[in-house]
Amino acid sequence: MNFVAFERAKQGTGASRRLRITGRTPGIVYGGATEPVMVELDHNALWHALKKEAFHSSVLDMEIAGQVNKVLLRNVQMHPFKQLVLHIDFQRVDATTKLHMKVPLHYSGDENSPAVKTEGCIANHVVTEIEVLCLPADLPEFIAVDLSGLKKGRSLHLNDVALPKGVTAVTHGKNNPVLVSVVMVAGAEVAAEPAAADAAAAPAGKAGGKAPAAKAPAAAKAPAAKK
Repeated sequence: MNFVAFERAKQGTGASRRLRITGRTPGIVYGGATEPVMVELDHNALWHALKKEAFHSSVLDMEIAGQVNKVLLRNVQMHPFKQLVLHIDFQRVDATTKLHMKVPLHYSGDENSPAVKTEGCIANHVVTEIEVLCLPADLPEFIAVDLSGLKKGRSLHLNDVALPKGVTAVTHGKNNPVLVSVVMVAGAEVAAEPAAADAAAAPAGKAGGKAPAAKAPAAAKAPAAKK
């Protein structure tokens, strides 16, 4: 991706505030053998560029005064509640120096895996990006991860993913972190009482016993005859 930046001479909080009113965003470019350069960018163009994933994870071509610089996006300061970019930082890239960069993971194929398709599980994406170490020319825009082989009871670890040539994962002490875990979907539970409890709670007539015979009413005594 390429974009255009302009050098700015005025610095400070007041100058940056006035610059934002004109539709520009203040920034800085640092790193490499040259001194840092204060720059400004068109805010609307920058706002739309920040929505693209490649702008955050790729080597960018920044043109300043007709000269193209290879840079990486390092920091963005946003307004707390307005759709406004307050400040942006870029770092120059040296083609012969390895760099640390976070690269997004693009998962696909989980709906076709045995775990999801036939075994009633879901694929939980634990990690969405990893940090890598590589030369600028080897930096991938993203890393594709195929989940079509997921099975019940097994998780996908970092060592299971084939990284692009020249790219090494930085795990910060974690030998083989989990990227995707397979989770069983809980089914609906059917509540049922034990048969013994049913039999004990049922009335005797329904339990198979005979109902007690009804007693015949006692015969009324005839009145005594008068003499």
